[in-house]
Amino acid sequence: MRKVPQITLLFWIVKILTTAVGESTSDFLVKTINPEIAVMIGFVAFVGALALQFSVRKYNAWIYWFAVSMVAVFGTMMADVLHIGLGIPYIVSTTFFALALVVIFILWYVVEKTLSIHSIDTPRREMFYWLTVVTTFALGTAAGDMTASTLGLGYLTSGILFAALIGIVAVVHFIAKSFVEAEHHRQSRNAVVAFWLAYILTRPLGASFADWFGKSPSIGGLGWGDGTVSIMLAILIVGFVAYLSFTHVDVELRRD
Repeated sequence: MRKVPQITLLFWIVKILTTAVGESTSDFLVKTINPEIAVMIGFVAFVGALALQFSVRKYNAWIYWFAVSMVAVFGTMMADVLHIGLGIPYIVSTTFFALALVVIFILWYVVEKTLSIHSIDTPRREMFYWLTVVTTFALGTAAGDMTASTLGLGYLTSGILFAALIGIVAVVHFIAKSFVEAEHHRQSRNAVVAFWLAYILTRPLGASFADWFGKSPSIGGLGWGDGTVSIMLAILIVGFVAYLSFTHVDVELRRD
C-alpha cells in the first residue's frame, strides 16, 4: 500500500507549514537550551518519527506529517551545524547538499526505474523517498540562508524569490503538460520533475518566511520570536492534519 499522501493543494499547504515550523523550532531550541543537547533531541525525534512511519503498512496522515515535521527540524539542524558549528560557508553547504541530492536521485532511478512518489509502496522505495526528503530539507535550509545572508537579500525578499521560482515551475509544468497530453510517458516524467523541483523550493520558501516573522527587526525580521512562530505554525499544522485525517481527501485508493 502507498505510504505517502495524494498530491493536492492541502499537501503543499501543510508541506510549507512544516518547512516553516522546522526552521523556527530548530532555531528556538538551539538558542534556548544547550545547542548539542538540542541537536541530540532533534536527532532522537527524527529517528523515532521515521521508525514510526516505517512501522505502519499504509499512509497515516498523523504519522506521515509528524515524520515530515521532525525531518524539517533535524534537516535544519544538519545545515546549521555545517555553517555555525564547522564554519562552512552557505554556498559550500548548498552545493554539497545539491550534489548529494543528485546522487540520491540517480541511485533511486537506477535501482527502481522511477522517481514517482506514486510508487512508494515498498520498504526500499520508501527508504529512497525519505533519504531524498531529508536531503531536500537540508539543501533548502542552506539555500535559504545563503540568499538571505550571503547574497544579502534578507528574509522577505528570499521568500518572495522562492515563491516566484515555484510559480515558474508550475507554469512551465502546465505548459509542457498541454503539449504532451497524447504522450503519457513524457507527461508522467514532466510531472515527476516538476514535483521534486517544487518540493525542494518549498523548503527555503517556508524557512524564509518563518525567519521573517520570528527574527529580530535588527536583522530584517518582524520580531515575533521563534517560539511564538513555532507554536502558531504547530497549531495550523495540527488543524490541517486533523482535517486530512478525518476526511481522507489525501488518500489514494487506486494504483496507477
